Amino acid sequence: MKSKLIALTVLVSVFFSSCNAVDNLLSFTISNETSIKIQSTSPINLPSEIITPEVTTNSSAEFANNKTKASLVKDVKIRSLKLSISDPSDKTFTFLKSVHLYISTNNSNEIELAYQDNINTSSNTIDLICTDKRLDEYIKADSYKIRTQVTLKETLTKDVTVKADMKFRVTADPF
Repeated sequence: MKSKLIALTVLVSVFFSSCNAVDNLLSFTISNETSIKIQSTSPINLPSEIITPEVTTNSSAEFANNKTKASLVKDVKIRSLKLSISDPSDKTFTFLKSVHLYISTNNSNEIELAYQDNINTSSNTIDLICTDKRLDEYIKADSYKIRTQVTLKETLTKDVTVKADMKFRVTADPF
């Protein structure tokens, strides 16, 4: 009886580890970026909205490069979202209290992508906390929109341009 239980445990663990191995073989990363311009006229301690231009996904080409197609994609999630100040180059994120990024398409509802509250850094880059939402329909689309909500904790004397580097993990079925 004990040997059957051990054999069953080994079989179940091999099954689950092989499923993870297959998923890793069928997974790849798509990177996109956009720029966010925070106006010097933004109010302090009040959320203000920033709409970025549409981000072109190039997903069809990315899927083809990874030997798959949109119909085989079964799961897309954001893995990292890093903000870095591109202008002025000497500026740090000390002015920022919180930031929330949302994603939408013309055919899909808006959902939160990533965020960071109570920002307390003197760096010119920050990593946001990514949500665990499924993003299949957003990445399969030709383009998507990013809406940013920022709350400042100090007055800006100059507009600040922030680059958002996004990395999405895509998992596809083999056929």
